[in-house]
Amino acid sequence: MRLFVGSPVILNDYASIKEDFNGIIDGKWTPADHLHLTWVFLGEVKAIEPIIDKLASITPLENEVNISELGYFGRPPKIFFGKAEDKLLYDKARELKNAGFDLYRFKPHITLCRINAIRDYKAYKEMLKTYREKHLGIILPEISLYQSTLTKNGSLYERKFDIK
Repeated sequence: MRLFVGSPVILNDYASIKEDFNGIIDGKWTPADHLHLTWVFLGEVKAIEPIIDKLASITPLENEVNISELGYFGRPPKIFFGKAEDKLLYDKARELKNAGFDLYRFKPHITLCRINAIRDYKAYKEMLKTYREKHLGIILPEISLYQSTLTKNGSLYERKFDIK
């Protein structure tokens, strides 16, 4: 089974972000009900019990965390995301690492779109500027183990374990 550890996300106005970048970027947008922060992508795993055993020592996030900017990975940009730079996230990542999870190069982000092409790079950069230091939404103070099943209609997510 394909697994990841994540926290759900609520964006204030995801439709407006998509509309603002319509005609500027082409790509596959993440459905609103699938938005999440990935702590650890585990990939294909045969046994879930050892992962749940590791997660049992983790405490939940203390508070919700603000998403306050947009960004991208890649040159040219391939992943368009919401940024969260709160110390609380890095502290939790350290806790997960200490429990035995691989958080190589952890950078807290919420994938919004997998970019196929940028039609107007100048307009893209200008639109990004309008989203600087803007409250875009929150990462909920929940951490769960999810199973991700790939289908022809996209991924299906199912919670397998919640940190309480």
